[in-house]
Formats: sequence, C-alpha cells, structure tokens
Amino acid sequence: MQLAVGGRAVYAYTGSRPFDAAQPTVMFVHGAANDHSVFALQSRYFAWHGANVLAVDTPGHGRSEGEALESVEAIADWLAAVMKAAGIARVRLVGHSLGSLAVLECAGRYPEAVERLALLGPAVPMAVSDDLLAAAAANDHVAYELINGWSFSAAGFLGGNPVPGMWMPGNAMRLMERTREGVLSTDLLACHRYANGLAAAAAVRCRTLVLIGARDIMAPPRNAQALCAALADVEVVTFPETGHALMAERPGDVLDALRRFL
Repeated sequence: MQLAVGGRAVYAYTGSRPFDAAQPTVMFVHGAANDHSVFALQSRYFAWHGANVLAVDTPGHGRSEGEALESVEAIADWLAAVMKAAGIARVRLVGHSLGSLAVLECAGRYPEAVERLALLGPAVPMAVSDDLLAAAAANDHVAYELINGWSFSAAGFLGGNPVPGMWMPGNAMRLMERTREGVLSTDLLACHRYANGLAAAAAVRCRTLVLIGARDIMAPPRNAQALCAALADVEVVTFPETGHALMAERPGDVLDALRRFL
C-alpha cells in the first residue's frame, strides 16, 4: 500500500490483502536500519487471518521517502499521521527495538487510538555504546558488524532457524547494508537520546505484551524491568537462549505470542 504523509510517499506492506473497515488493524514497526520485511511471517499471518495489516517502512527506510526521523517522539507522531492517512481510528501496535520505543511513545501520546500494544526487544533507556555510535556516524561497516554480533544468540550463529538453510546473520547483514547512508546513525541516536519511556508507559491505557530475548545484548532484559513495572496491564514473555533478533531466531514463537495476545 502507498500512502502520503507530509507530502512524502509511505510504503506499508499489507500481506497482499485489501483493506476491510470491518476488521481490526495491526501495525508493525521495524527497528534501526531495518524495514517491513523483518515482520514477514507475522504480518502475513494476520493479513490472512482476519486483520488489516500495515507493516510500515518508516521515513528513509525501505520504500518510504524522506529522511530518517531524528527522535522517537517524531516517529510516534508520524505513526499517528499514517493512521490518519489510512483512515484508521483504532490500531494494535507491534514494534521491535527502536520500533518498540516508537509504538510505546505513540500509545502514551494517543491512548484513545491504541487497542493493544506489543513491545519486542524493548529497553528503557536504550543506551547505545560510544563505539557503535561513532562507527555509525562515520558510516563505517563495522557498525553493522557490531549490531549483527550483538543481535543473535550463540545458537543463532550456528543456524538454529526452523527454516532449513536459513542464514540469519547473513540475511540481517544484507538488510542493513541496503540502508541509505546516515540512516543507521540517525536511528541509533534516536534510541540513545530517548528519555520519556517510563512516562510514556505510565500513560498507556491498553494491555501490553513485552517479548524479551534472555540472551539479548543489544537491549538487555534488565533494562526492560522498569518499563514493565511502569505499565499498568502487562504480560511479559521471555524466550530462553534468544538474542535481540526475535523475529529471526523465534519466528513461530513470536507469532504464537502475538496470536494469543492480539
């Protein structure tokens, strides 16, 4: 689906299904240097099982025009603008990593518009190391290498995906390498500078699901504890021996958790 937001073209994957106003809508929001494709399995499932799906490419990512947005707050407001452009009054939000912060902030700012909230790999704060920030600012390929190295569990590097032959770190690297110059730096700075997470969580009025990888180095589980405590109605699911790349390492388990919750 092509939408126009702020005079820029926005791409949202719909699972190849037409919009049906009688169905609930699920919006998927990717993380840093990613695009809608990281939710391929989950978004397509919901599209073919009774929901409208909008798996968006945020500005400057994938097929969406414009520059990458510089703050979590700006992405949250942009998501509300996408809803308006699509004619959606209520939505169920799913976000991963930077996307989890964006949907959290969106639910806090627009509580009447969000029916359910799912946070995958969140951390509040989501501090980024100085070395990674410097590498990303220099457009050094080592930034992608660091992220890849920190995003998978040991089993993920050995090939633990249920899809035979799936090379998870290789696929993730190719996706990041397609990102436009400067986008990763902008994304990481948005994560690093976001300071409103606990206040946003306190303003959320819907039920929230938090999915955590027990071996997550990018967003360590301990950094989600205060966030979970600040949410009024929360369910937490922790996947053992799993890193930050939840949808790659645990595609079926992530889908099952979202099916039950959404």
